[in-house]
Amino acid sequence: MIINKEIDLGQGKILSIETGKMAKQADGAAVVRLGDTMVLATVVSSKTPPSPTQDFFPLQVEYREKYSAAGKFPGGFFKRESRPSEKEILSARLIDRALRPLFPDGYLYETQIIISVISSDQINDGDVLGGLAASAAIMVSDIPFRNPMSEVRVGRVNGQYLINPDINELTGSDIDICIGGTLDTICMLEGEMKEISEADMLEAIKFGHDAIRKLCTLQNEIAAEVAKPTRQFTPKAIPAELTTAVRALCETRLRELAYTPLSKEERADQTAAIYRDTVESTIAQFKAAFSSEEISADPAKALCVNQHIINEEIHSIEKKVMRHMILDDKKRLDGRALDQIRPISIELGIIPRAHGSALFTRGETQALVTVTLGTKKDAQSVDTLTSNADKRFMLHYNFPPFSVGETGRLGGTSRREIGHGNLAERAIKMVAPSEQEFPYTVRIVSDILESNGSSSMASVCGGTLALMDGGVPLKKPVSGIAMGLIKEGDAYAVLSDILGNEDHLGDMDFKVSGTSEGITACQMDIKIDGLDYHILETALEQARTGRLYILDKMEAAIPSSREELARFAPRLTTIQIPVEAIGMIIGKGGETIRSITEETGAEINIEDDGTVTIACSNNEGTQAALNTIKTLIAKPEVGTVYFGKVRDIRDELGAFVEFLPKTDGLVHISEISTARVSKVSDHLKIGDRVKVKLVDVRKDPRTGKTRFALSIKAVEIDAEAEAAAPKEPGTENN
Repeated sequence: MIINKEIDLGQGKILSIETGKMAKQADGAAVVRLGDTMVLATVVSSKTPPSPTQDFFPLQVEYREKYSAAGKFPGGFFKRESRPSEKEILSARLIDRALRPLFPDGYLYETQIIISVISSDQINDGDVLGGLAASAAIMVSDIPFRNPMSEVRVGRVNGQYLINPDINELTGSDIDICIGGTLDTICMLEGEMKEISEADMLEAIKFGHDAIRKLCTLQNEIAAEVAKPTRQFTPKAIPAELTTAVRALCETRLRELAYTPLSKEERADQTAAIYRDTVESTIAQFKAAFSSEEISADPAKALCVNQHIINEEIHSIEKKVMRHMILDDKKRLDGRALDQIRPISIELGIIPRAHGSALFTRGETQALVTVTLGTKKDAQSVDTLTSNADKRFMLHYNFPPFSVGETGRLGGTSRREIGHGNLAERAIKMVAPSEQEFPYTVRIVSDILESNGSSSMASVCGGTLALMDGGVPLKKPVSGIAMGLIKEGDAYAVLSDILGNEDHLGDMDFKVSGTSEGITACQMDIKIDGLDYHILETALEQARTGRLYILDKMEAAIPSSREELARFAPRLTTIQIPVEAIGMIIGKGGETIRSITEETGAEINIEDDGTVTIACSNNEGTQAALNTIKTLIAKPEVGTVYFGKVRDIRDELGAFVEFLPKTDGLVHISEISTARVSKVSDHLKIGDRVKVKLVDVRKDPRTGKTRFALSIKAVEIDAEAEAAAPKEPGTENN
């Protein structure tokens, strides 16, 4: 049965959801269409029960853009899609983060969601449509998932909020935020803004949530028509005697540890000892109580001596202890107040060869950030379904295992690293100078050296500081802070600058970046249902206070961007030349421009409109390249002295000198010297460099060619006259 339903998003945008036509062997499939952009989502969940010791949900979310969807060929040699692009990875993360918390507790069956953009009109992005399609596919399947999720993008153009603005509308929007939510709550946010206020941010979220509710209702209607029976599953049941035994062994020790302020390493060591002792004592206790035959025959008794299950119970108790300490006593693991920021230290310029650097440390989180400045040739070529523009501002984030005191395999860049880097990049990009103001390609690299909470926000702060240290003229400095939440019933606590444990054991991770004037980027993940707007408003205001506090610390370290670029940064000089002169500078097969680069060490880039950018790390090379280019496009002027090269000699006539590129003139034998010259070769040789003065320009009436008359003698006469001229008083030593 094919079902197709439509909804009007406003502004004449009709969105449809269809199921029952494509991918019918998947557990669930749905196609979402907006304009001519169509996204197919499929879901398959394994029927094989998970292992009794399994303690995680193996959910895989993949988002892929087919180039054929837009009638395009993939770039590269193989002409087919290969590994996912950054855009595809970021889109997959948007969907994964919103869906994952909505699966029922205890559902641990391996599940795979694949979202494919099968048609693209190249103006409507498929990312948020993919989130809606994925939820719809699950809703029409037999998977026990009965809380539909929808995603929308919110923009604002001329003060008017828009749902799912296209790429043309986004160019004039001061907000670009993706929102994922259910009928009752918001579960995911991510976006960038042009320094908007907290009130505007809240209004944008509410506006998006109104559309989300309508889309969730539409999914419920479709699911009711499909009416597929829900598969039954039995969550793992933990024996009550196991819970009681574990609590008796570790709850007091965990509470005492929670109330003791310790470093991350000390807390980890002492926590590991509690886990180890509790596991050993619990297993010994139940092995003494049950025989081997009883343990083998009864699955419940087998759980009581299973190390993985016991660790889960200890973790559950640790979580409750920490949460109640914060809610009941307003105390945190490191002894801070709920809104207190950890100590901050800042060092600048510590990497001598980088074009800007900063070491930003906040508590036990530390980011070493460097800046590299390059030319337009260093820009990254980005080819997606909706654009193929070059990227000239980028931030790369690295999270090595040693930053959390672990070993690990060093492979490709992880999805997490790509996501965190993208968030920090969007935060700073909003205050970066335009290409006209600062025609450099900018690469920021944030290497996390220590991590105990919000290394992405440390990258925002460190990235801003490194840019300012490098002399990049930022419009304003940007800082970032991560907010947390502990909520039990109606009681809640909002935490500023959260630790790793507070993120892991808490209910929210809300990252907010911005200037003193407003928000530039945000990312939020919620692990609970029912987040109300009062809590969100409190978190935004508390984040603003913390953001301003961090900005004050940054301003104390460096009040504004340095006036000069770093010593080793390339200097860019821009000049405008006539469009018709571009070919002369490039030369046949690029011969001329290559020779300039080889002789001066400068990199030269020429735009189609005649804009020439010269990049060189020293002024001498820049000036040499500039002089050569100016000489190449110069027009001969009578009375001007040139430094030319002797190309040919005629003993009885004179010498032909190239005084401008590919422009020769004749120095008559009578104009070689003030003394009498009987033979030219006695005074000049081919290849000699000589100063000549252009004394006459005329057209040959016979051939129509322009003839240039040059004089070496005139240069000598001018020099003698200047030497004989009386000096002004006080200028003798100048």
